[in-house]
Amino acid sequence: MRPKHHHPKRNTACLFVVIAPKSPNCCSSRHCCCLWELRHWAMDLDMDMDMETLADDTDPALAGDSGGEAAEAERYEAAEAEAELLRDRLRLAVISITTAEGKKAGMTVADPVVTCIADLAYKSAEQLAKDAELFAQHAGRKSIKMDDVILTAHRNEHLMGLLRTFSQELKGKERASSERKRKKSSKKDERVIDV
Repeated sequence: MRPKHHHPKRNTACLFVVIAPKSPNCCSSRHCCCLWELRHWAMDLDMDMDMETLADDTDPALAGDSGGEAAEAERYEAAEAEAELLRDRLRLAVISITTAEGKKAGMTVADPVVTCIADLAYKSAEQLAKDAELFAQHAGRKSIKMDDVILTAHRNEHLMGLLRTFSQELKGKERASSERKRKKSSKKDERVIDV
């Protein structure tokens, strides 16, 4: 259980609880039914749960004297800047896609609709990334593998099938390239021996 944090905008307290049991008798790799996470259990129910409104390291009530907190605040700011950059790039991609599709259909798409679609896509991608990270953590890994990405699509059978096909194609390409490398290295060894 983590300590209480103060909400920087409303001065209300919230309590974060994370429960993630790892049992040796856990379910198979297809579905992760025993991974629970109670992410944002708040005492103040009307609190806005966006990431930017959660406890901020630059809040004077939370600031300390140690240099580690300053470095963590810098990392937090860098992550926020990177997230904003990604959000802007996604918004530009959505704008270009919607204008192209609108031209094909002979329609124009309003700017608020484009913004809404971009925000929805960003939040969906963010949730998928969190799910993939949780699947990797549950398996005891620090990196996300293709199987974790496939597991995130367990609610959408069509998407899961597409991801599996894509994964198999990638594995086939990797095998072919590794075989070519082995053949090239064995030919070089033969040339050295012949001379």
